Amino acid sequence: MVSLAPPLDARPAAPPKVAPTAASVATPLAALLVFVVVLLAPQVLNDGDTFWHLASGQWMLDHGRVLRSDVFSYTAAGRPWIAHEWLSEVLMALAFRAGGWSGVVTLAASAAGGAAALLAHRLSRSLPPLSLTCVLTLVFGCMAPSLLVRPHLLALPLLAGWTLLLLRARDAQRAPSLGAAALMVPWANLHGGFVLGLALIGPFALEAVVAAPGRRVATTRAWAVFGLASLAAALLTPFGVSGLTYPFKILTMSSLPGITEWRPADFSRPGPLEAALLAGLFVMLQRGVRIPPIRLALLLALLHLGLQHSRHQIVLAVIGALLLAEPLGAALTGSSPAATPRRKRFARVLGAGCGLAAAVLAGVRLTHPIVRADGPQAPVTALQHVPAALAARPVLNDYGFGGYLLWRGVRSFIDGRSDMFGDAFTQAYFKAEQPDPVALETLLARWKVSWTLLAADDPVVGVMDRKPGWRRLYADRYAVVHVRDGAL
Repeated sequence: MVSLAPPLDARPAAPPKVAPTAASVATPLAALLVFVVVLLAPQVLNDGDTFWHLASGQWMLDHGRVLRSDVFSYTAAGRPWIAHEWLSEVLMALAFRAGGWSGVVTLAASAAGGAAALLAHRLSRSLPPLSLTCVLTLVFGCMAPSLLVRPHLLALPLLAGWTLLLLRARDAQRAPSLGAAALMVPWANLHGGFVLGLALIGPFALEAVVAAPGRRVATTRAWAVFGLASLAAALLTPFGVSGLTYPFKILTMSSLPGITEWRPADFSRPGPLEAALLAGLFVMLQRGVRIPPIRLALLLALLHLGLQHSRHQIVLAVIGALLLAEPLGAALTGSSPAATPRRKRFARVLGAGCGLAAAVLAGVRLTHPIVRADGPQAPVTALQHVPAALAARPVLNDYGFGGYLLWRGVRSFIDGRSDMFGDAFTQAYFKAEQPDPVALETLLARWKVSWTLLAADDPVVGVMDRKPGWRRLYADRYAVVHVRDGAL
């Protein structure tokens, strides 16, 4: 069964040492696998937000300043906006300028591969080969739905690295160095997940204080200084305190359930999260894995996040695996082959080979440009059938199409920046999408909409087909365009 370590023993018992060769083999293989998946899988571009992130980065490069207000929609034009992921967006835009969509995907694949390398290196120190393979398979399975070309992927190595930094500090029974707090500077400018990094300091600091009964004052002081330094580093963004409070503002929005990634985990059909949870429970109950109380509480909090919002499953997978590595290693039996000179040479050759393979594949990707075609979030052909004069007039668009519209220079009705549009506006839109004919007519009249661009499976399409004064202009398997009579 799962059990708790004695209260003052805040760190798990040291697991059997795994030979260094295991880490030398697992690290490059895991990094290469994830790099290749992100580099070559078309699904990594199946997110409409990628378009507006890229458009934002392009605008900031063109104008030489960080966005602070909306320049893309017509329903929120000029409204203040905190572009808290500005650095990720600029990096994406630079990659696009260097290599088009292939460049953006290569950048994302490199970040994902780096995060996988950090995970595999740490896990391989505690787990025997077979267990390591199983754990990494489950972890990467949970990560897979979130392997999308968006800022959170660029910040993923920082999430893994920050957690490792805290774990290593506890292994050494000290607070992290003040220099390590500087990691918060790029993280706070890349993605809002940095607030989770700040929150992680608390449990590890508490664990350190509990484990040091004779040095609690000094331990508290050391971790407090590190926490304050990290907080100060997180404020070094163009938005200061507003950038720090922004992620909490998002969590308070009542319209979040209407957005797919903010919905709870779906267990109506088998999936990687369910497989990981069942496998983890089986091993921990069968082996009697001992998890220190504070780390167990942290793990349960992460599980709550992962179940509450599907977008947080990747966070649960990364941090959860790192927290469980030593307890699992202590409970599982098995050993790695001794690190003989021959095996060490093999590990070095393997590492070099994986690096060379990644470089070759990246070169192939860059020399074979990705051409965006019609997709669930990219109504390419449908928009091509909209005359330029009509495209310049107010549109009512599908939520997922908003990013593509502004990427193509068409002002959106709504897009993935729901925080800027606000709860009232977003909820009115989702109500119309139910569909609610009265709410829909209110939006069409209020914003003087001349045309609509809706997903082919959107129930609003049927309403628009029957609506007097409107007609279909174009339709394909992904999108349908309606136009108001007299708008052309």
